[in-house]
Amino acid sequence: MDTTDNNEIGFGKPPKRTQFKKGQSGNPRGRPKSHPNLATVLEKALREKVIVNENNQRKFITKLEASVKQLVNKAASGDLRAVHQLAALARGGEDREADTGSSNTVMTDVDQKVVEGFLRRFGAKIGGAEDDKSESK
Repeated sequence: MDTTDNNEIGFGKPPKRTQFKKGQSGNPRGRPKSHPNLATVLEKALREKVIVNENNQRKFITKLEASVKQLVNKAASGDLRAVHQLAALARGGEDREADTGSSNTVMTDVDQKVVEGFLRRFGAKIGGAEDDKSESK
């Protein structure tokens, strides 16, 4: 065995003849490509951009945005199936938000007034709000 200064062999110093040559990879084929699952393919397709004419202006929006706009427009025009799908989509979004715990529990004054208005409209009693209504009559 050669034990010169250039070919020192030991821990962390492998022999020069077994080291990779300059420009040669130790894994020439590389890591094999994985097959994407359905969620990945769907996400990629929904993030693709499309051109939409809105108010005589061309806009680039994602396919997800375009499909949600179409669903909302159909629901607004009275399509019951679209209304049900939109309601399910909204419930799903609320459920995901509740699961992540990222929902903000603090309501602003405006939010509080809106909620009180809804509850008054549907006849539910609100602490102090129903009393104010009856006093004004």
